[in-house]
Amino acid sequence: MKYDFDEVIERRGTDSVKWDGVKNIWGRDDLLPMWVADMDFRTPPFVMDALRKRLEHEVLGYTFACEEWYTSICSWLSRRHGWAVTREMLTFVPGIVRGQAFALQCFTRPGDKVMVMTPVYHPFFLVTERLGREVVYSPLDLRDGQYRIDFTRFARDIRGCRALILCNPHNPGGRVWTVAELQQIADICRDSGTLVISDEIHADLTLAPYKHHPFATVSEAAAQNSLTFMAPSKAFNMPGLGSSYAVTVNDDIRHRFQEFMEAGEFSEGHLLAYIGAAAAYTHGEEWLAQMLGYIKGNIDFVENYLRERIPSISMIRPQASYLIYIDCRRLGMKQEELVRFFADKAHLALNDGTMFGTPGEGFMRLNIGCPRSLLAKALEQLEAAVKERS
Repeated sequence: MKYDFDEVIERRGTDSVKWDGVKNIWGRDDLLPMWVADMDFRTPPFVMDALRKRLEHEVLGYTFACEEWYTSICSWLSRRHGWAVTREMLTFVPGIVRGQAFALQCFTRPGDKVMVMTPVYHPFFLVTERLGREVVYSPLDLRDGQYRIDFTRFARDIRGCRALILCNPHNPGGRVWTVAELQQIADICRDSGTLVISDEIHADLTLAPYKHHPFATVSEAAAQNSLTFMAPSKAFNMPGLGSSYAVTVNDDIRHRFQEFMEAGEFSEGHLLAYIGAAAAYTHGEEWLAQMLGYIKGNIDFVENYLRERIPSISMIRPQASYLIYIDCRRLGMKQEELVRFFADKAHLALNDGTMFGTPGEGFMRLNIGCPRSLLAKALEQLEAAVKERS
């Protein structure tokens, strides 16, 4: 089946955070939204069909996880990532950020240190702060167009930290960490007694020729000292279903986490979360391949457009995901001015680069998970704004 990713779908009026939420954030509704990390493509038809079929039975009673939820996840992780996972290793969580919050409450105490590597997805440090933990910010290095880890700094900063929240693959930079890098993280964290909480929500958005490596698969040190969070929500454009899960290899860590989750009844999902995830993982291979091909075309489009028509702005080419961190430092603006420029002059709603930490100064995050016609319109607006300014 050939899927149509060029179709423009009207999302206004659906309580969409990305589209209807623009006015709440920017105080205006004339901006083209390229911010929140969901896609403007239709959720795959096999997911929608599975949901409709279940809704034909007009009793929405209490339910438990269907057998297909377990088997589809285990099969998917084996096929896609070479990870032999058993059903006992799985714990349902109602969203990955919530899962991280539960993990911090389970394995750390108020006042404990938790390390993040900036720039990074902002809930990593916001949730940590709100839970009364101390955030240790360990910045990544931007070298040769990609973010890299300075392991001398990493080993120094991790001392005394009870947990590390790892973004694997990285958001907003789109970096796919290598086996060697992940092994080094695992060894340092084992020696420092630091639990690794690995957010792998962008795993299935890894772009060829790069390969995602689940943290727990790179070594025994990684497997025995980590908790991994995954979900079909980004790859199959279904975050509204809140269908995420934790994978835990170590028996003690898993037992502690599952006890915590069950005590608050946090690990009980709703029936559409289970059914949607099972459908995505059972029938999603071809759709995902086509979608990733389209996203790669969008990345090429942005890269060529910037180079040829807006050379004062460059980009970090993502190795995973449909999010591009664009480098606007050559425009010579302070961050507040840059943010206003994108809204007031380019009429675009993007994420402020400093949202992800102070190393994001001079950057903005662009969501390209949309039909190319919308992407072209956004870049044309940006080009016109830059030309007017110069």
